This record gives sequence, C-alpha cells and structure tokens, in this order.
Amino acid sequence: MWKNMGLTGKIIVAMILGIIVGLLINYLSLNAEGSFINTYVTNGFFAIVGKLFVNSLKMLVVPLVLISLICGVCGIGDIRLLGRIGGKTFFIYMITTALAITTAIGIGSMFGIGKGMQIATKAVFEAESAPPLIDVFSNIVPSNPISAMANGDMLSIIFFAMLIGISILMVGKPAKGLVQSLELINEVILKMVTIIMNLAPYGVFALLAKAMSELGFDLIWSLLGYVAVLVGALIFHFFVTMMVILKLTSGLSVTTFLAKMRDVQIFAFSTSSSNATIPISLRTVTERMGVNNSVASFTIPFGATINMDGTAIMQGTATIFIANLYGVDLGIAGYLTVILMSVLASIGTAGVPGVGLIMLSMVFAQVGLPIEGIGLILGVDRILDMLRTAVNVGGDAAVTVIVAKMENEMDVAVYNDPNAGAETMFDDHIDADSERELSAVFSDNLLGSEYNEIKQSS
Repeated sequence: MWKNMGLTGKIIVAMILGIIVGLLINYLSLNAEGSFINTYVTNGFFAIVGKLFVNSLKMLVVPLVLISLICGVCGIGDIRLLGRIGGKTFFIYMITTALAITTAIGIGSMFGIGKGMQIATKAVFEAESAPPLIDVFSNIVPSNPISAMANGDMLSIIFFAMLIGISILMVGKPAKGLVQSLELINEVILKMVTIIMNLAPYGVFALLAKAMSELGFDLIWSLLGYVAVLVGALIFHFFVTMMVILKLTSGLSVTTFLAKMRDVQIFAFSTSSSNATIPISLRTVTERMGVNNSVASFTIPFGATINMDGTAIMQGTATIFIANLYGVDLGIAGYLTVILMSVLASIGTAGVPGVGLIMLSMVFAQVGLPIEGIGLILGVDRILDMLRTAVNVGGDAAVTVIVAKMENEMDVAVYNDPNAGAETMFDDHIDADSERELSAVFSDNLLGSEYNEIKQSS
C-alpha cells in the first residue's frame, strides 16, 4: 500500500505518525535528559534524519535561485518590465505584512490575552543583535558574490543574478548558447529537487517526532490563550485576508489555489524554513499554477526573504500578550510603532527557523517591553514557527500568482486544471532509453578520443 500511495499521501501519513510518536515519547516521559531515547532516538536518529533532509533542500536553494532567476530575467527580455514586476511585488509584500500584524493586534486586543495570568518559567532569551536597516540595504550589492552565495544572503544573490541576466540581454544574440546551457542546468537542478522530495516522508516524520517529543501538552496548556489567538490570527490572515486579496486582484479560483498549495505548506510546516521550501514553491507555482518562470524565479526567493506575514502575526500577538502580562499600556502610538517596526524588520531577514524571535526582540526594545518576556513563549515557539512558516510560503505563492496575472505572465488554463503538473511534479521515474542514449554518447566520445590518440601516436 505504501508503494502505491502518492507522495502527498505518504507525507500526510508520515506527519500524523511523527506527531503521535513524539507525543507518546513526551507523555511517557521517555525523553528525559541523558536517557537512551533522548540520546540515541530524539537527539540522535530523529535529529540526524531531519537535519539531513532540511540540509538537502537548503543545498539546492542557492544554485536554483541563481540559475532560475538568470533564466527568468532573460525570459522577460524587457528590463523595464522587470522593474515593474519588482516594484509591484515589493509593494504587495509590504501591504500584506502590515495587514498581518494589524490583524494579530486586533484579535489579541479583542480577547485580552495575558491579562491576570501568572506564568512561571525558567526559560531565558538573549536577544541577538540585528543589523541596522542601512546595512541591510547597502549589503544588497555584494562585495563578494561567492561569499554571498556561501552565506545564503538571498537579497545579494537576487541582485547578482539579475545583474547577470540583464548583462546577457545586453550582449544579445551571441549569448544564446549560454542561455540554453543555463536552462539545461536549471532542468538538472529541478531533477535534483525531485530526488530529494521523494525522501520527504522520512524527513517529515523525523522532524515532527523530535519537535513533539520535546514540546508535549503541558506547556501548550499553560499558554493556551496565546497559542489559540496566534493560530486563529494565522488562519484568518491566510484563508480570509490573503484569499480575498487573491480573488479581488486576480479573479482566480481560491479553492484551486488552496488545493495546489497543500504540498508546499506541508513541507514548510515540517521544515520551519521559507528558504528550504523555495525549490518546492518554485515548482508548484510554475508547473501547477502556470506562472511564468520569469516572474516566479524573482517573486518566490524575494518573498522568502522579506515577506513574513506569519512572523508578523507572531510579533503582534506576542506583543499584546507580554504587554498585558506585565501590565504595560502601549496605546495607539505603541501599536503603530509595532506595526511599522515589524514591517521594517521583515526586510532583509533570512527565512530560517527562529529569526522571528530576533525580530521580536527588536520590536520589544522599541516599545519598551522587557526582552526577557520572550522567554515565556520560547517553549511553544517551535511548533508555532512551523505554522507561521506555512503561512509565509502561502503568502509568497499568492503574491506571485497576483503579480503574474497582472502582468499576463501566466497560463490561466494550467492554473484552472486541477491535475496540471500533479503527475510530473515529483516524478522520480528514470527513462531507460534516455539513459542508454546518453551513455552511448559518452561512450562514443570516449572511444573517439582514444581512437584519435592511437591514430596520432602511430
């Protein structure tokens, strides 16, 4: 039955099993510090398998974004159009982020979370320093593009790839062979994505089993109000706010979008990383939704870097919760400051697990809330990070579809076809005939070179 099951079904089964196994380990107190389960299973086997899966995805992010974006810029063929797409994308991302945190503040204030609560915690939080906004903008232009790629500096990589693409357009017809080679490299990288994604069920199981074994029910129960409001705000923003925006601006079917985004959001939930989900998001919006690669190759990696609707919702909810808990009245000015700071903080922050807490410390410092208050919500942040990452990547895809529809850079027939790209999305079939043909080409070339060497020596 497992062999005949589709990849999506396998991932859902793995996710459910991972949650059950993790909660059982926690409930039976098998994950005590220094125990066999803790040392060799949760922090051993589960940790290794999960990290290998996430690292495998991250391994492909830089080459995929670099090559795909170069091909995308060349595909646009108009530098002015590229600037228009970039401007629209940035504007929509900033608007949705502001709407997200406004929603969180509104819902949190409505339910008054944190008022009259007494929560004891041993957790502490040491805020890491975030780079000044001026440095974020100045570092968009990399002094060393190789270093930027090694460090995964997405804004720098996007700039460098766009510059290469524009330069290729300026060279013109002589660069045709280079463009064809880059497109072939892009196809090879996408095949690598396919190989790794077929291992996803095992990675998803390990990641969730480890997370749930460490979390458990007790901590969630003590912070039930905070968790419930945050989850409610995430659900409202994605399924109501973003879907209304999608419908009004594009006229496309919301149910079709949600159905085709299911796999992407499962991966995002499992990995807690927008960057690690980039390969899956790119393939989904291009192959399943019909978005032209020239748009998707820019909007998806750009969104993974600056579009953090889920993180903004966490910041708004946490701010209300901690302010009520400590009896601090922020007032209208304080709320407006939180909204502005969250939008600015989302620019240039890397799409990696835990970055939301660094951004939150910046917001707390700005409005005068105690940074140590973050320690109160630290325990449940892992599972909530998974949820808000799913919202983040959903927002990236929605904005990509909106911009592509506005610019007539998508095939609506592909979008409306529920089965478009479903069979080939993660097809790991190896064509035996193609394999033999390629092998023969290499063999002929090798024999030919050896024959010429023998002929020349004689």
